[in-house]
Amino acid sequence: MNAPLALGIDLGGTKIAAALLDAQGATFWQQRWPTPAGDYAATLRALVVATEAAREAAEGAPLSIGIGTPGSAGAAGLMKNCNSTCLNGRPLQRDLQAALGQPVALANDANCLALSEATDGAGAGAEVVFAAILGTGVGGGVAVHGRVLAGANGLAGEWGHNPLPWAEAGSDPAFGCYCGRRGCIETLLSGTGLARDHHHVTGQALRGEDIVRGAEGGDGDCAATLERHAGRLARALASVIHLLDPDVIVLGGGLSRLQHLYERVPALWSRWIFAAGSDEPLRTRLLPARHGDASGVRGAAWLGRDAAAGPPLRACPGP
Repeated sequence: MNAPLALGIDLGGTKIAAALLDAQGATFWQQRWPTPAGDYAATLRALVVATEAAREAAEGAPLSIGIGTPGSAGAAGLMKNCNSTCLNGRPLQRDLQAALGQPVALANDANCLALSEATDGAGAGAEVVFAAILGTGVGGGVAVHGRVLAGANGLAGEWGHNPLPWAEAGSDPAFGCYCGRRGCIETLLSGTGLARDHHHVTGQALRGEDIVRGAEGGDGDCAATLERHAGRLARALASVIHLLDPDVIVLGGGLSRLQHLYERVPALWSRWIFAAGSDEPLRTRLLPARHGDASGVRGAAWLGRDAAAGPPLRACPGP
């Protein structure tokens, strides 16, 4: 095996997923490990173990390395905004490069999702792709002309910690968020937020999957919870459309499997999108991630592969 391979690693809160992709995007090798809980040194060692396992599988072929993380690196190279809080303030990229002896590209996991889906996924060929992760938390990433838009502060696409727009009196509880604020989009649109909202309204402590099953079985309270979630997602994405006007919005994370979102949300968001007096239909498409749970690790692999081409985008280039 002598052809270059792209190693992608998705550092999640509970698991570390790694995959080697060949030049055509086929998966050559993949493996998963549990993420050490709340331990930076152990997490660093686990990432080194994952890389060494990939190197062994590659049998001497050169590797590029890209890693998707639950936060981003600031100007000083220190991690920030990670819900895996043991990473915050740590020089993860620098430590990994020292341990591995080669360059490592690093980006937010939602940026990796956006890159994956813009490269060969649901947004392939689109000029602007917005990727939203609806999982334990809520993240967002932007790809423009097939490259990640990072922003001057590494915050591009970070919509989960904005307030939910067009708040409706009495219907949008301002739950506390780990960031220290209240009423963030993440607190209502994540899987955790879905369960929390259901408990707030009904007093029933159900997991997200139980709420979905209940709605499918005809439970009116569960169906109402899913409808509130769809309406809030429509409002939140309407504000994204106002800012970016993306060709495609891709959903990832556990809640992206809720099939009703792909019909219900576009049917609702027109109430909030600025298009007064226009008979032209909205061209933005809402789609599930084509690569599903593997999309983040694929995006990390493409990130490493493309790192030599230049820094992440700070502004949209011309065509």
